[in-house]
Amino acid sequence: MEVKDIPVPAPKKNELLIKVDSVGANFFDILLVQGKYQIKPQFPFTPGAEFSGTVIRTPETSRFKTGDRVFGSNPTGAYAEYIVVPEPQCFHIPSTLSFEQAAGLYITYPTSYAALVLRAKVVPGDWVLVHAAAGGVGIAAVQIAKALGARVIAAVGSEGKFDIVQAQGADHCVNYREANWTSRVMEITNGKGVNVVYDPVGLVEKSLKCVAWNARVVVVGFAAGSIEKIAANRILLKNVAVTGVHWGAYAKNEPEKIPEVWEALFKMAEEGKINPVVYEPVFYGLENAKLALRAIANRETYGKVIVKPTEAASKL
Repeated sequence: MEVKDIPVPAPKKNELLIKVDSVGANFFDILLVQGKYQIKPQFPFTPGAEFSGTVIRTPETSRFKTGDRVFGSNPTGAYAEYIVVPEPQCFHIPSTLSFEQAAGLYITYPTSYAALVLRAKVVPGDWVLVHAAAGGVGIAAVQIAKALGARVIAAVGSEGKFDIVQAQGADHCVNYREANWTSRVMEITNGKGVNVVYDPVGLVEKSLKCVAWNARVVVVGFAAGSIEKIAANRILLKNVAVTGVHWGAYAKNEPEKIPEVWEALFKMAEEGKINPVVYEPVFYGLENAKLALRAIANRETYGKVIVKPTEAASKL
């Protein structure tokens, strides 16, 4: 990755021109620049999918105005001082959130909400096991599960992250690198097991050892690096429903669900029930984007890693 000066992009008639304040760094950014992601832009290109910033120019008819604080997503282009984005891919930033927090909202929170509400149908009192609970989607899942009235067991890769997830509302913590973590989950649930498993890692097979009758398991991703094989007999024995969630595909397959999910999330944000966690330090300057991605690759981070294109803080 190199930083170069290029012209400010010109928006088309349905696009917003946005001055980028913060960029949300993602693991898939690494795959994208390595040419290993399912989306393969032609080189050279500007990576970066999540951002927040200030509207500079709008279409003639728009729900936004110049100066509005917005967040959004685009397949590429966010690691820049300016970006043009189709208007439907942007939202106003909730009044309770900063630019930095909003930059990590677009992908992680609707993914977790869709997993827990649309797929797992979490109800108050459920035991919810969240894997990689200190990561971006993990923290979102912990906060949303608590807002729904669930009891949360946060599974993380080291005891050093227990404080992070407990601060977000987790009722109990386990270290999924320890050999006996499933036994610990059974102890916490008084031998009954969890009702819901939220898995962005690839731990379904092991999680089936500590689920309750009629449990719902949601496959969110495969951060472990491989697609696991699952013993189907365990699914049968405990009447388990294993489902997947692909938030990005809702636009094509169930577009009516998208405003429903965002309406619920904005309500949670305004009520203070969700509060995106920003990793410290924030990485200032586009030249330090590679350091941000390296920290993610090395699993040094928690919450959302943020890159600020310029040193100067936004005045809006």
